[in-house]
Amino acid sequence: MTDYKVGTIVNTHGIHGEVRVLPTTDFPAERFQPGARLIIAGPEPVTVEIQTVRPHKQFILLSFKELLNINLVEKYKTHDLLIQGDDQHALAADEFYYHEIIGLTIIDADTGTELGQVTEILDMPANDVWVVQRRGLADLYLPYIDAVVKEIDLAAGTARVHQLEEF
Repeated sequence: MTDYKVGTIVNTHGIHGEVRVLPTTDFPAERFQPGARLIIAGPEPVTVEIQTVRPHKQFILLSFKELLNINLVEKYKTHDLLIQGDDQHALAADEFYYHEIIGLTIIDADTGTELGQVTEILDMPANDVWVVQRRGLADLYLPYIDAVVKEIDLAAGTARVHQLEEF
């Protein structure tokens, strides 16, 4: 089973074992709550249970049961927080996780030509933008909007797109 990143421990906070977490999940209120179980990534991953949660600027401050001292959490600075794959939220039929999109083969819906593969997703204010790596050409940037993305077939590992006219 694959684990998925939901945040990164960026620093400690105080002496009572709190850590400052930069969340990377769309569901921070549900992921980070007392009693929730997370995995601290590293050479030897550690499963922890959240004891306390509180917001702090753009961060979330967490403490973990059994790790209520700065000396116990100091070594986890810069480590990612993960959830197990079966703990992911179910999404609506037209919603996808980034890890499901990255790696898809992009096909031009008008010509049937293979354009390349999605290597990255940029989280922009208006909409996400897919970065498509093409052979021998510069990367293609596709906005994730209905006018462009026509069909996503996860089982086939493809997405059909309509390229907008260039200005």
